Amino acid sequence: MLTGDATVEWWMIILLCLVALVAGWVDAVSGGGGLLQVPALLLAVPPGQPATALGTNKVSSVFGTFAAAVTYARREPPDLRTALPMALAAFGGAAAGALVALRLPVEVLRPVVLIALASVWVLIAVRPTWGVREGDSVSRRRRMGTAIVGGAGIGFYDGMLGPGTGAFLIVLLVAALGYSYLRASGTAKIVNVGTNVAAIIIFGLGGSILWVVGVAMGAANVVGGVIGARTALSRGSEFVRVVLLIVVAVLLVTLTWDTWRTW
Repeated sequence: MLTGDATVEWWMIILLCLVALVAGWVDAVSGGGGLLQVPALLLAVPPGQPATALGTNKVSSVFGTFAAAVTYARREPPDLRTALPMALAAFGGAAAGALVALRLPVEVLRPVVLIALASVWVLIAVRPTWGVREGDSVSRRRRMGTAIVGGAGIGFYDGMLGPGTGAFLIVLLVAALGYSYLRASGTAKIVNVGTNVAAIIIFGLGGSILWVVGVAMGAANVVGGVIGARTALSRGSEFVRVVLLIVVAVLLVTLTWDTWRTW
């Protein structure tokens, strides 16, 4: 066991795995699993090491995200013309974001994230039929622009902070490309695999990962991810929309409280 992992008691690892199980379900349906995993890891890692919590969260998340992506792909084939270039752009963005996270306090991003999350929630709430079914096809130029610019930007955020990345990806795909929530959720998982791998590389090189804890949580995250993807596929886009509204609302409340508390 690595030195850092040895500081985490066995009972805490069990609790973290239970959190990862639920987080995997949330992530697979709407994104936002980091909302559960990151705070739990911040309680478990040595004090003053937020980067270790972020890095370990990525190790856990990549397992569940990959499992959810495979589950979605079997029932709802993704548009790889969008998913692959978006994942590549997000990979680069996440690597840059993780480098920043190792050097700067994540608090600087909170006001921007709060505004973005509030905008996302309002958009979903006022457009009840938005994303329930597929929209009209868009031009190749628009698809590639959304994939590259959106993927890089959201990837940067995921590498630096993380919670809510799946929600941002889903809303972007629905709004810009006319995807249904279900198809957008499946595509977002492919992109999330790219961002998680990039962040793992950077955090790993920086020594900011508890590998044993991350892999243990990852096993639980896989179970939650598969169950979540199957739930979304069986319940449809309207279910994904409702869960998305709840997750974004909880994110807003949590980040608002953290921001107010640190002022």
